[in-house]
Amino acid sequence: MSAPANLLDRPRAAVDPSFARVVRAEWTKLTGLRSTTVIAVATVAGTGLLTHLFASASSGDPGFVPTRELGAALPLAFLGPLLLGILVGTGEFSTGTFRTTFAAVPRRVPVLLAQAVVTAAVVLVTGVLSVGAAVLGILPAAASRQMTPDLAGAGVPQLLLGSVGHLLGAGLLGLAIGALLRRPVPAVVTAVVVLLVAPVVLAFAAEAGNDPMAAYDPQHVPTATALVNTVETFTPVGAGAALTNPGGGGLDGAPDLGGAGSALVLAGWVALPLTVAAFRLRRRDLG
Repeated sequence: MSAPANLLDRPRAAVDPSFARVVRAEWTKLTGLRSTTVIAVATVAGTGLLTHLFASASSGDPGFVPTRELGAALPLAFLGPLLLGILVGTGEFSTGTFRTTFAAVPRRVPVLLAQAVVTAAVVLVTGVLSVGAAVLGILPAAASRQMTPDLAGAGVPQLLLGSVGHLLGAGLLGLAIGALLRRPVPAVVTAVVVLLVAPVVLAFAAEAGNDPMAAYDPQHVPTATALVNTVETFTPVGAGAALTNPGGGGLDGAPDLGGAGSALVLAGWVALPLTVAAFRLRRRDLG
């Protein structure tokens, strides 16, 4: 009877597994899921195919520049990493395996941090491969115009790097929303409303507030348009889009955050729900 008592008397730090072991365990769980491979492959293939279609449709324009189409598929490609992150964040709770996991890791928060690490690693690889698929996607259209894409040209490396950052942010944001809400359906609905529906509603609101007969002057942006553009600049979608538009100058009437500022805004959108999820995980009951 003395052995269990001694075990309970040991400091918690001596009972908890190391963070490296927790990361390895989460990596094994994530890479062992078929859905992970399916989402990653679909994201890469979909990005390449959509980029090819967009580039082919634009190749007839007199001012066609192949590299401008490299980020065309991202507004849809980010859904893959977003869904992957949500599945990681909600997986333990939807299957009930959180009881076993948190019995092995009583501090709980290291599990969430380990999930962030492995999700970032998988999404990073997926993002790099997706960017490579986008490059391949523009080649046929470029060849049809006897062009060679200049991947080292002005702004192109930043666009490629920003595209990977956009996908990485989407994956971690999905994880944060999933970990906070713990259920896949509410998490997916919340992500769709925040990332897809809200920007459309804002755009319609701006249009409704303007005079449709007035001539548009970019130097004198209507107040409603400037307000909506400013809000959009600070949304996850706006920040992610800005990462793939280096030197774009920002939206009319809104501040130009640049690449670094947009990355910080996107990081903030990831950090906020992830921090709240960690606090809830540590302080509140599970389930």
